[in-house]
Amino acid sequence: MLGVGLAGPVGGDGVSGHGASPATSLQITRRAPTDEERDAWAVLATVRGLGPVGFAALLARYGSGLAILREASSIGGVERLATTDDDRAADHATRDITLDVAAAIAEAAGRAGTTLARIREVGLRVVTVEDPLYPLRLAAIEMPPHVMYVLGDPAAMSVDAAVAIVGTRRATDVGRSFAARLAANLVAVGASVVSGLAVGIDGAAHAAAVHADGTTVAVIGSGHAVLHPRAHTRLAASIVGSGGAVVSELAPDIAPSKGTFPRRNRIVSGLADATVVVEAPARSGALITASWALEQGRECFMVPGAVDAPASAGCLAYLREFPGRARIVAGIPQLIEDLGLAERLTEPGVATDVAATLSGVSQAAQRLGRELVHGRATIDELVAATGWPVASVLAGLTLLERRGLAVGIHGRFRPAGALAGADPAQRRQRPRMIG
Repeated sequence: MLGVGLAGPVGGDGVSGHGASPATSLQITRRAPTDEERDAWAVLATVRGLGPVGFAALLARYGSGLAILREASSIGGVERLATTDDDRAADHATRDITLDVAAAIAEAAGRAGTTLARIREVGLRVVTVEDPLYPLRLAAIEMPPHVMYVLGDPAAMSVDAAVAIVGTRRATDVGRSFAARLAANLVAVGASVVSGLAVGIDGAAHAAAVHADGTTVAVIGSGHAVLHPRAHTRLAASIVGSGGAVVSELAPDIAPSKGTFPRRNRIVSGLADATVVVEAPARSGALITASWALEQGRECFMVPGAVDAPASAGCLAYLREFPGRARIVAGIPQLIEDLGLAERLTEPGVATDVAATLSGVSQAAQRLGRELVHGRATIDELVAATGWPVASVLAGLTLLERRGLAVGIHGRFRPAGALAGADPAQRRQRPRMIG
């Protein structure tokens, strides 16, 4: 049977805050589970209200997922599942195994065949927390997900060096460009890029890593069958196609909700050695990821910005409120050094070669591509910079869009694809580290 596992659903004792007390830490034994045991965990994953704490308690009582399902399916099993063994247990995790949750476990056992067929249909691999394929970084955090549903290569979660790049969905062109250049540089020093597949900073980082032939892992806040955001369906496919992975702790058909994204964020930081926040307003989910990183004992870096820029307010506030813990990004070369990756550099720089990237398009399109890299984003700005008529500018932009080197949204254009990682300060001489 297909090996699958448990993803803690929303509600019940699922993760709702930052961190967990020592009493709720999981005791993990790494071993290769049988296919039948993975299937049992996959069935339990669909139980709403059964989160990591309750599932761990049931495992401690029954020894395996198979035993839990057998108990739930037996006469009087629902009542026994909801019964604590002693007062001490009742004071802790097992008090959350209510009759409602126990009944839901029994219902899940009855639809096991349908659940497993759906996981096969979506094409997922599931890695349990006890499996040798489960990433050690994630296993080391408080309350790691019992399983990860993986579309792509599970090994992508366990590369030698991994850095999370996160930020606001309402990113500026400057923020997207920096995220892309940072991702390209990280790939060049052998690190993988972890992010949340959201529009804005996340998407720019993933796309740049793919175009740099690197490994990137996208952690989604939904099940794979209801991928969110839908606008990044093609990006998700390219991540998988390039040897990366799209992962979730949620069963395939669980829709995204307000509560799933903070939980997703703890996995983003948990899969990385360090988290870099590129842009974040005062209230931003990226700051939740930063908070998780600090609580997990991981490094956290903030890209500063103008003091009156809304997109930088959260980063600046974090640097002020957590001096010595949240570290400033003084430049990409400095960040590479702060991450301990400088010795991996084989050349003085890893900047995208703008001329080579644009070599396959017309001279007019090349000129427009260079202007986009330098921040000219509107038709008026491009007309003023080139002195060309509007029709010529539009024709060149259309060619760049068809080649995947530019994208236009609401009248503004920006570099895309391989061009997104280009350094606006780059000259024709030997490439230097992107700053």
